[in-house]
Parts: sequence; structure tokens; C-alpha cells
Amino acid sequence: MIMAKLRAGFIGAGSWATMAHLPAISKRDEVEIVAICRKGDDLLKKLANQYGAKVATEDYHDVIKQDLDIIVVSSPSGLHHEHSKAALLSGAHVLCEKPMTITSADAWDLVDTAKKADRELLLSFGWNYQKMIQDMYLQLQKRGIGKLESMSIQMASQTRELLSNTGAYPDASPEQIPEQSTWTDPKVSGGGYGQAQLTHALGLAFRLYPARVKEAMAFMAAPLNAPVDLHDAVIYKFEEGAIGTMSGASAHLGANKNIHEVVVHAVGSEGQFLIDLNRSYVYIYYNDGTIYQPNVAPDAGHYIFFGPANGLVDVALGKKEANMAPGELGAITVDALELAYKSAATGAIAKR
Repeated sequence: MIMAKLRAGFIGAGSWATMAHLPAISKRDEVEIVAICRKGDDLLKKLANQYGAKVATEDYHDVIKQDLDIIVVSSPSGLHHEHSKAALLSGAHVLCEKPMTITSADAWDLVDTAKKADRELLLSFGWNYQKMIQDMYLQLQKRGIGKLESMSIQMASQTRELLSNTGAYPDASPEQIPEQSTWTDPKVSGGGYGQAQLTHALGLAFRLYPARVKEAMAFMAAPLNAPVDLHDAVIYKFEEGAIGTMSGASAHLGANKNIHEVVVHAVGSEGQFLIDLNRSYVYIYYNDGTIYQPNVAPDAGHYIFFGPANGLVDVALGKKEANMAPGELGAITVDALELAYKSAATGAIAKR
């Protein structure tokens, strides 16, 4: 018996979708790419021809009308809520690019919409699909570190030129460079480094230990006359009483061979864990002296480009465990970022 192929659509097909999501899904024999939506230019026609999409449009409504099984939303951040909600209500499982939304209210609305529609909502947090992270997650499910007391999150990546409107993202294709406003107009992007990059680090940290932020005090810096934040420093208080810090820095293009640096350290009542993606290092210490420290490959911490899109396909095939970045995870990252931006704007502690 020949199974019908999953029908896939794309709302937004910019630089990242064409580098990661479209190639990943096109390689899955179980899927047929039906519709692609982006600005009506030569690239839209080229992508439609390349991937055999019958619908090539500038109007996302044309995508959700196609009776699709899966939809990837890679539009500008300020449109994620509108596009993802419409996609979920159409009956599709949805992969939403990061940041999930700009506001917490919109994020939790998507979580509620997905539940009511009985559809899976996934976030594009590629690090969560690394084997190193999956194994650590499973270990923490078997044996956690007790009640969280402290968590520090540190990230640096090569976005200095991009976010100051003086250059592009590392290795970006000249053919697919997005409009600068999608990165540096706060009405479109929601902000700078926090939205563009720290959302990834939060998605990783909160995957390993879900912790909802209730208060934040933040400072953000925008040197080089940048229109958005290049550097962020945040102090958090979590719901269960733990405290934490988060810092993000826009490194120079070419620094560290354009490899992201992410370090997460959490201390709980019964142990602690440390993860360093750049050095491919994971470590869990339990207060009885037990240590979890697997040997991993030197490149084990590198970003998994195709993980989220493959996860979307697997979920639609009935493997719900393939969703390693569910909507709830996305929403608590938005909680954390929204409070940080509110605090930086007012100079006061922001509370939820």
C-alpha cells in the first residue's frame, strides 16, 4: 500500500528557510512541497521551480488554503503570531522560527491554539536536536538536579555587523540576504541581540530545566550607533525562587571562526550541570558524588541546521517525541525576553 505524501507549505522563504528548512524537507521522501510564500521576486519563482511547489505566492492565505499537513513559518518575527495561528487553525502541524513571538501574550495564545486544534507546535531551536543535548535531556529526566537555585546563560555570536547595519550574517548567501528591517527594526524584529540570538540560548537552557521567569533587571548596549541592542546583561528571578543571569554579546565577524559560544550552568538542591557548546562539553554532578560526563565528538556542539524541519515531519508522521522544542518552551523564552526588554527600556525591575 502506497501512503499519501505529507503536504508541506512555507510562509516566509528567506535566507534561513532556504538554507535549512526547505532543503531538509525536500530530502524527505514522505513529503511533497506544495506552496511557498515570500515576496514576489525572481527568487520566489526559482524556489517554486526548484522544489516543485505548485503554489508560489506573496499572500500567506494562499498557503493555508492548500489543505496542508505541515507548515513552516519563517516570516519576520512580528508576523509569527498571525501566521502561525492561521496555520494551526488550518489543521497543520507548525514549525515556527525563533523568536516565537515578540510578546508573551501572543506566545501563550499560540500554545493554547495548538492545544485546541490538537496540532503540534515546534520552535526552531536547532541545538535541542543535537545528540549531546538529547542525551543530557534524557539523563536529567532520569535524575534531575533537584530544585533549581541558580542558572547562568552566556552567549556570543558574530552579529555585530549585522545588527549595526554595517554587514551581513556569517556565510549569508548574497541572493538571499533579508531586508535589514527584519533584524534591526524593533517593530519588525522585536529588538536586537536578545531576539536574534539569546532566544536560542534560552531555548536550550529551558529545555534542560524548564524555569519560568517572573522578574528581570536588564541593561542593553547599542554601540556603533546601532538601532538595536548589540549586548545584553540580565538578572532574573524565577517562579520557584531561583535566581539567574543571562548575557549576550555581538562578536565581530570572523571571531572564533564564526562559531557560536554558549555556556549554561545550573545549580540545584541535589546537583548541578554545565554545558559548553563551543567546547562540546557536558557535565552533571550529583550531590552524592555521582558524575555524568560522556565523551563526545569535538564538533558535537555545532548547530543542527536540519533538526527542526525533520522534527516537524516526524511529528506529522505520529512521532510526537520528535518535538524537542514545543510551544510551551518557546513561550517561556518569550516571557524571559519580554521582561528583559521592558526592564532595559524603563531602567527598573520588570515583573510579570
